[in-house]
Amino acid sequence: MLDALIFFVTAPNLEEGKKIARLLVEQKIVACINIIQNVISIYWWKEKIEEDSEVLLIIKTNKKNAKRLMAKIKEVHPYDTPECISVEVNDGLKSYLEWINQVTE
Repeated sequence: MLDALIFFVTAPNLEEGKKIARLLVEQKIVACINIIQNVISIYWWKEKIEEDSEVLLIIKTNKKNAKRLMAKIKEVHPYDTPECISVEVNDGLKSYLEWINQVTE
């Protein structure tokens, strides 16, 4: 059964992204997080268009941990309204998908 999810979460900088990533991995909410630097985000905020440099966290977990992950992001993230969205994994290397379930609680 495929129950893997990929979450996308932006953070204001590498230091904050690493802090969030380490916490989520240490607490076994997620299996792995990739951090991509130098992401430019353009978005509506408080009635105007903003542009910021951010980092993007690509988070691998499973459906059983989705609510726990979102609650933890809301708790520790410095933004008032952090990006925290997921997509379902429809296919993948079986051993990798099994590993996600093995290392998360």
